[in-house]
Amino acid sequence: MATAAHTNIHLIPTPHRTTAHPGKLKLRAVADTGADATGLPGVPASLFQSVFYPSPSPHRRLLRSAPLKVSQATDLPAQGYQLEIAYYGISITHRDDLGLRYALVTLKHLMAQHCHPDASECPLPHLLIEDFPAFAVRGVMLDVSRDRIPTMQEFRQIVRTLADLKINHLQLYTEHTFAYAGHEKAWQESSALTATEVRELDGWCQELGIELAANQNCFGHLAHWLRLPEYAHLAETHGDWIFEVWPRSGPFSLCPTDPKSLEFVRDLLTQLTPNFSSPLVNIGADETYDIAFGRSAEIVAKRGRAAVYLDFVKKICDVTTSLGKRPMFWADIALHEPGCIKDIPPQLLSLAWGYEPHSPFQEWTRLLREAGRDVWVCPGTSSWRSITGRSTERNGNLNAAGTSAIHASKPGADGYLICDWGDTGHHQQWPVALHAIAHGAQAAWSGSTTSALSGDIGQQLYGPAATTVGSWLEELGDADSELRKVAGRLSRPNNEGEFALWNQSALFADLHNCVWGDRAEVGSLPQWHATAANLKHLRATMPQPLPSLLADELRHTLAMAELAADRAIARREHRSHAAIKADLSDRVRSLMAEHTRLWHLRSRPGGLDHSNTFWQRVLDAMVQS
Repeated sequence: MATAAHTNIHLIPTPHRTTAHPGKLKLRAVADTGADATGLPGVPASLFQSVFYPSPSPHRRLLRSAPLKVSQATDLPAQGYQLEIAYYGISITHRDDLGLRYALVTLKHLMAQHCHPDASECPLPHLLIEDFPAFAVRGVMLDVSRDRIPTMQEFRQIVRTLADLKINHLQLYTEHTFAYAGHEKAWQESSALTATEVRELDGWCQELGIELAANQNCFGHLAHWLRLPEYAHLAETHGDWIFEVWPRSGPFSLCPTDPKSLEFVRDLLTQLTPNFSSPLVNIGADETYDIAFGRSAEIVAKRGRAAVYLDFVKKICDVTTSLGKRPMFWADIALHEPGCIKDIPPQLLSLAWGYEPHSPFQEWTRLLREAGRDVWVCPGTSSWRSITGRSTERNGNLNAAGTSAIHASKPGADGYLICDWGDTGHHQQWPVALHAIAHGAQAAWSGSTTSALSGDIGQQLYGPAATTVGSWLEELGDADSELRKVAGRLSRPNNEGEFALWNQSALFADLHNCVWGDRAEVGSLPQWHATAANLKHLRATMPQPLPSLLADELRHTLAMAELAADRAIARREHRSHAAIKADLSDRVRSLMAEHTRLWHLRSRPGGLDHSNTFWQRVLDAMVQS
């Protein structure tokens, strides 16, 4: 992967190979009569319009002045293309339809960097780009069950942004936020997605070269349903159980030995799946640690947890295939149960997920491939439970997943699914998540990412005036990185025996997990002062001017982080008198108000009240201590 710096090219994902040549091709705008929908020979009108939006696009008038040659070549890698800009014009050679789309997307980004939107001329640098992806499927999974569901307008912008990052697969993680007929009580407060909306979203995705796949957890993570009296009888347990090493209580998973559980799943999938054109359905089935703690205990004692677990998964698979779809599932339980992999139903696509740099994606891929199973790797954005993101851990995690295609024994993973969850109120702002998704798109295309690309990411996502946004977000995501290494009993050991905070930042962990009187957790006072100093520096260097919504979301993110740091310092300095608590409490109330205002600008109202309960707990803990 090489890009000539003097060409001033900033592309995400970075092309596989870019060769710069002296000179520039000067495009001159011509009148757009509307007689020709594209003005580009060899490019379908629908494809041109979906790439170069809005219509009429200034790029159309510029491109019509350039000699353009489009041809197809079967010797290129799948989804690959060559884009040449030379004195004689523009030449595109592509392997397939997606290759042509990605060549046009690259051309669009080059024009955005070198052409003023209102200019009548555009000088494009002479160059040759040879490009193809590391992973055939490059996907994003967005959590729409933890409170936040985007508006349809926001969904449309998200899909366009993902298409510009050469993402070709999208899932919306659902537990209770699809409007299932006959189950209104489960979703009525959530602003649930309707069948009509899903079909509309599916159509947008198809236009932009993205496959929208159904995603409904069909086994665990169903507490929202199972707490309701109408569904309580389906739960494995309403008592106490252990989630890995943490005590839990209450319902979580369906009882796998109850035939009515399968009837419930069949009803959901029968209603959900016809709204998606994709043949794939994610049936979930992750983290079902409560199995054997309740109604299935006796049969688990006889047959083993893995056998009981897989029996129910196989039944869900049969339901899925009877509906004409191929199931996929989160493979964590199978990968952590010895001997379980060989019994995974052969039609089931395995999703190997892990969100830390030490996640053994290569080993997981090898185990599943040796068993003859198809596999995708699923790293995360590290945006959830963080406030700021976790830049170092995120990049390490994304790169670890990338090795499953680049360095693993062949065949490696077929797909790369970037997961963005919304645990604990979905408080991360969209620019924090999107910055991480862009890094993930880079890793899915090339096999790796680096913080050095953050400037390119900021420019591509937000325009030339926002070049420093990406690097600022990268620095913000490591503001508490030293604290994450010394987080007391909240830390866990990695494969080398080193302790570090998993799946959350220190800022988040201290704010939401540590009571006022407990000063032993998440780092020392000097380390917290150092983190506060980092945040002060970030406030002084916040990029500006920026689009108003982006600026407000960055300011709100920083204000949340500063509140967490100041609260942590006050607790450790024993500054518990009324004035300190009153000031912090006022700041929490202000943050709740801004969280509410910003929420309505991108997201539906359902879920907001529940999201604010997490701020209310922080406030109550300070007032009552």
